[in-house]
Amino acid sequence: MPKGIEMRLEGDCNDFLGKGLSGGRLILHPHRTSPLVAEENVISGNVVGYGATSGEIFIRGTVGERFCVRNSGATAVVEGVGDHGCEYMTGGRVVVLGPTGRNFAAGMSGGIAFVHDPDGAFPSNVNYEMVDLEHVSGADEEWLRATLERHLELTGSEVAEKILAAWTVEVPRFRKVMPRDYKAVLGVFEEAEKNGWSEERTAERVMEVARG
Repeated sequence: MPKGIEMRLEGDCNDFLGKGLSGGRLILHPHRTSPLVAEENVISGNVVGYGATSGEIFIRGTVGERFCVRNSGATAVVEGVGDHGCEYMTGGRVVVLGPTGRNFAAGMSGGIAFVHDPDGAFPSNVNYEMVDLEHVSGADEEWLRATLERHLELTGSEVAEKILAAWTVEVPRFRKVMPRDYKAVLGVFEEAEKNGWSEERTAERVMEVARG
């Protein structure tokens, strides 16, 4: 799905939703007359957003394993994921408004994930080989709030609505999953902009950071 196309599915779907998404927007939510509680039920299968390069995915409900594997540039919002979420992710942003399975962020070298963790269970599900957990603040908080407002608008999410209604209480309950090398590279670009470095100087510094 390239940029400019929006597809809404009212119901549920199987594996590979949004595979290779390249600019379009996918919206998935239960039928309006469904008696099911969306955030307590699986609405899509495994490997959602596999290899996505850009675009947006908004899902009201939970999904299976390997959510956003190899995502390199898409934004995705979901209300719970199975094992191996954000595996080998290299870019983009992911918001999880519910529980995760084990081995979250394994091999995640880029991008950022924000996970709502009111019960404090998330840290034990993280693979820390390449990432650290941080609190959400500043520009990240602004982006996260705007994204939840968008999710609510597009899907009618009750989870997003409840979090937004008590934002000052709920935002400290989010955990930011940040790859260490990615953070270092972002720091170089911030330093380059602040000091007016040339492209060559910036590239040299990025390579130095990448080599450790």
